[in-house]
Amino acid sequence: MRNPPAGNLDLNAAWASQAHEVLSALGTDPATGLTETEARLRQQRYGPNQLQPAAQRPVFSILADQFKGAVIVLLLVASTLAFVFSEFVEGLAIMAVVVVNGLIGFVTEWRAIRSMESLTLLDQAQTVVTRDGVSRRINAQELVPGDIVNFEAGDIVSADVRLTAVIQLQLDESALTGESLPVDKQLKAIPPETAVSDRNNMAFKGTVVSRGKGSGVVVATGQSTELGTISRLVATAEPQQTPLEKRLDVLGGKLVWLVLALAAVIAVAGIFTGQETFLAIEVAIALAVAAIPEGLPIVATIALARGMFRMARKNAVIGRLSAVETLGATSLILTDKTGTLTENRMSVTAFWTAGHSFSFSTDGRAKSGTAETTPEMIQLIDSVLDIACLSSSATVGKTRLGKTFFTGDPTEVALLTAALNRGIDPVQLSADLPEIDHIPFDPESKRMAILRQGDDGVIVAVKGAPEAVIPGCVLLRGESGDTSLSDAKRQALLEQAKVIGEQGLRTLAIATKQRKPGMEDCFGELIFLAIIGLEDPPRPGVREAVERCRQAGVRVSMVTGDHAATATRIAIEVSVLEPDFKPGQCVDGTNIDRILSASAAPDLSAIRVFSRVTPEQKLRLMAHYQASGQVVAMTGDGVNDAPALKQADIGIAMGVRGTDVAREAAAMVLRDDEFGTIVEAIAQGRGIYQNIRKFVVYLLSCNFSEVLVVTLATLAGGPLPLLPLQILFLNLVTDIFPALALGVGEGSERLMKMAPRPADEPILTRAHWLNVGLYGLVISVAVLGAMMFAITVLEFERSRAVSVSFCTLALAQLWHVFNMRDETRRLFNNEITRNAWIWVAVILCLALIMAAVYLPPLSTILRLGNPGLSGWLLILPASFLPLFLAPVVKWLAARMAQNTQNTQNTGTAT
Repeated sequence: MRNPPAGNLDLNAAWASQAHEVLSALGTDPATGLTETEARLRQQRYGPNQLQPAAQRPVFSILADQFKGAVIVLLLVASTLAFVFSEFVEGLAIMAVVVVNGLIGFVTEWRAIRSMESLTLLDQAQTVVTRDGVSRRINAQELVPGDIVNFEAGDIVSADVRLTAVIQLQLDESALTGESLPVDKQLKAIPPETAVSDRNNMAFKGTVVSRGKGSGVVVATGQSTELGTISRLVATAEPQQTPLEKRLDVLGGKLVWLVLALAAVIAVAGIFTGQETFLAIEVAIALAVAAIPEGLPIVATIALARGMFRMARKNAVIGRLSAVETLGATSLILTDKTGTLTENRMSVTAFWTAGHSFSFSTDGRAKSGTAETTPEMIQLIDSVLDIACLSSSATVGKTRLGKTFFTGDPTEVALLTAALNRGIDPVQLSADLPEIDHIPFDPESKRMAILRQGDDGVIVAVKGAPEAVIPGCVLLRGESGDTSLSDAKRQALLEQAKVIGEQGLRTLAIATKQRKPGMEDCFGELIFLAIIGLEDPPRPGVREAVERCRQAGVRVSMVTGDHAATATRIAIEVSVLEPDFKPGQCVDGTNIDRILSASAAPDLSAIRVFSRVTPEQKLRLMAHYQASGQVVAMTGDGVNDAPALKQADIGIAMGVRGTDVAREAAAMVLRDDEFGTIVEAIAQGRGIYQNIRKFVVYLLSCNFSEVLVVTLATLAGGPLPLLPLQILFLNLVTDIFPALALGVGEGSERLMKMAPRPADEPILTRAHWLNVGLYGLVISVAVLGAMMFAITVLEFERSRAVSVSFCTLALAQLWHVFNMRDETRRLFNNEITRNAWIWVAVILCLALIMAAVYLPPLSTILRLGNPGLSGWLLILPASFLPLFLAPVVKWLAARMAQNTQNTQNTGTAT
């Protein structure tokens, strides 16, 4: 809701009323403004002009979130049970894992999302206000409805204002509406249903005055402003749980029930087979310890942190740890246009002169599209740019370091840049032909003129909208001179300008004349020179990046607040749209709500461009795509993008041109503003997920082998092959280090030739689970077989036999890391053997295993002894057995998964 009106007029649509009606309703005299007494009363009524700061996320909340996962809860339960049964070493060790994992996650997520902190900085600006008939600067927070405010070029508007006076006033509203060009302002009332981006008699909080001067009456402050509406959307938009978080939660939930069920079965079986109750429960705890992958949380966290640092080196800064992997699952990128796909600056791209059209490149080269480019044509273009510079109020200069800088209107800066690229010096040109008079641009007439003194008289340089300049032209300049301009030719030029505008280019007509004595009208009897086409050009490399997305199966759609024609043109240039696109692939904001409301699940898959989109519509689009199973990345740089950036599966903000609000709301910030960096981050995310999947398979198959070893030995009534503390040692040492090495491996290039993973695909598919089970079975058979051989054939006592089973399991799990290779047939040359960290982990784990066997007091705590030469001769071949059987296991798992899938498909068809 906006502030309630002070009179009978509804200020919710102040733009729909005449300025004097708004002033009357607010009880304000534009000459004297409010009195200080009245201002204080309204301050009490409406409150300070500030945005509601978002509730900051407490440090305790950030820390508590690190301990909410199902696996973490299970570890805490296991630790508690260990303490209850006086197994203090086990309890402390498990607790250490939980604490270390929590600290890593806490430190990496210290920068919690505080989107509104940046917005509140706008409330600290100074504003020129008229009170008691005197103009003075006050803090923006003191503004109230009814205040008369004044602003000029460079000022930030601090409240929503109904304009009452303008002088060549232009506002940059790109951060609020997504409009790439400055907006000319006027005073007439406009229809109530006019969209925010078209309310050209209003100045909105948070926008910037780019040219001219203006004044107006404040109609809304604080949360009641358009910016306040967006701030509420940011505050209420909920960041989505990332796909990895969802999958890990599902996996953790399955593990919880599996562990509880197995522990209960083993405890009951032990009691029924005659074991003491305490011993049966102790065995169940040992099984629980064996089943829980203690290393999973910490390895996943470190792998993601490593991915975060790797992405940072490629200019993609991740703000939320779990979002590192999300890009790898991204199936749709909803990208802003201005500043993301384009450079957020105007540039001359085309000329239309007498009978010829020219394309104009950023390095100043002109090429005719209708005939061979002749020196006379080039001379004509240079003469057009001469007049364009002479009609400009913008300036060009150099810093002390020699760097060129511009000041002035972006369109005029583009004209000066084009001239410089052609070797024309605007400064010298202006000095040779000094300005003697200036008729400023008027939004009503849409044209301007600058009069300059030349050697042969006064030169009039005119520019403006084609429909405002061309009717005053009587001559047409070509390569061979000036010719008469008939009504038919004049109409043809107007039609050409209309066609150019429909193509998404901003058009300017350039004209000139020598003013004769007694000639007062500067806009009549002109010589038409050219129509100049300008646009915000695409950023270099964007087209190639969009093509890479297409190859990777990632769809790219543009969502912008800009006009449909401009958006469509850029979309074609960067390959978001094909040149022969179908009409239904482009939708403007007026139709979005209708499409979304017409069906519960409308199909938007064919739409590539959404234009004139509001922040609320961006949120609706985001929610629709997410509900349909898409993993959505959203890019943006403006305040208007912040709500959608926050709600996206991963919001991506521009780091150079982006606003603080957008950067704080996003999960990832591009330090170089390059769209191509997103593609690199997608490749990194896919590689990270592949690595996570590998170490999850590795950890679970290792832990499953421990479960089977304990379970089978207990059910058979034999001695425990592993003691609880030995199991924990394996989980903390021989599991974690190889798994961590798997997590930091480089991703494969072929990943970017594959389609994104389905949004509902679990971390482990049916084939992966079969691999886990079969690997665990092979390892456990090797361990139990070695233990039985040691007891029955070598006649080892129990403690020495347990040492054999421990060493066999430890080494089998260590060699098992090489089974995680994709290239099954290549045992010695694959992505695992080429990973240097794998060899570091293997050497480290071998040293720790030897320490566990031979180094007191560690060997004493673990109750391990020297297996002897005969023991090692048994351990080594038994531990290598799973490695050599890996190809058979993978083939069998794939075959079983395929057969199961075929059976399900047959049943469904039936």
